[in-house]
Amino acid sequence: MAQPQDLPFGFLEGTGFERLDARFNTCIPGPERVERLWTGARWCEGPVWFGAHRTLLWSDIPNNRMLRYDEVTGTVGVFREPSNNTNGHTVDREGRLVSCEHLTRRVTRTEHDGSITVLASHWQGKRLNSPNDVVVHSDGGVWFTDPSYGILSDYEGLRAESEIGACYVYRIDPASGEVERMADDFVKPNGLAFSPDESLLYIADTGASHLKDGPRHMRRFKVGADGRSLTGGEVFAECTSGMFDGFRLDTEGRIWTSALDGVHAYHPDGTLLGKILLPERVANVCFGGPKRNRLFICATTSLYAITLNAKGA
Repeated sequence: MAQPQDLPFGFLEGTGFERLDARFNTCIPGPERVERLWTGARWCEGPVWFGAHRTLLWSDIPNNRMLRYDEVTGTVGVFREPSNNTNGHTVDREGRLVSCEHLTRRVTRTEHDGSITVLASHWQGKRLNSPNDVVVHSDGGVWFTDPSYGILSDYEGLRAESEIGACYVYRIDPASGEVERMADDFVKPNGLAFSPDESLLYIADTGASHLKDGPRHMRRFKVGADGRSLTGGEVFAECTSGMFDGFRLDTEGRIWTSALDGVHAYHPDGTLLGKILLPERVANVCFGGPKRNRLFICATTSLYAITLNAKGA
């Protein structure tokens, strides 16, 4: 396998696809290939797209910075440094950046004037572990996962003991600001995303990273009509290469998820449709571009992209 530093910028001939189901073929435009846009990070994570100014933000966690890619000019620069070892990001319904910070163990929102509002830092009086990934429901509720990766070492946060003693999934109420525990049976809850109609919530568990025979799967919950209750939670898919981390859904309900060997695409029925193969381990993805059919991929040291016959939900 080629090493990242040996790869050219632009389209990568050595990547390709693994087609496992005929339905995958409709997702890939005939001549399309993966493009490497930038390299130079230690661990890329948390991509988020801002359509108004056609830029992508993402985290370089160990380097304690956030980077910004300008789609118009193709340039990359530092957006925020230090960044408190930010990990996952999303955009709320008002176009504000919502971020998970490992170092400060909190979830924050960057306002339109650049000021930062703390949305969550504690649960029941105890400090959070290290918020990892985040998504916003249409009712304004902010859902996030809280594994312990940012306090296990000084590499992507600050070593500390967990005050809570476990890793949960939470929701921040948009009216009261209350932090409510929504799921308590994960080892290391990680990426999460709603289905296009918000009737389902998918959550990855990367417990195998620190627990022998731990989970390396994605679970699926039904979301109640109130937008804040969960039922079910059955295993939706087991990762066939490494572990699932961050992921996004398209308008057809397909899941595009990170894995060790690239990006895996799943049909809503649970079938692994195919893979976009990459030379680096993928941590997270997001849809962007003017048509929201451009899949941006954060893979260890580099930012990649590919245009699909699919649009982000």
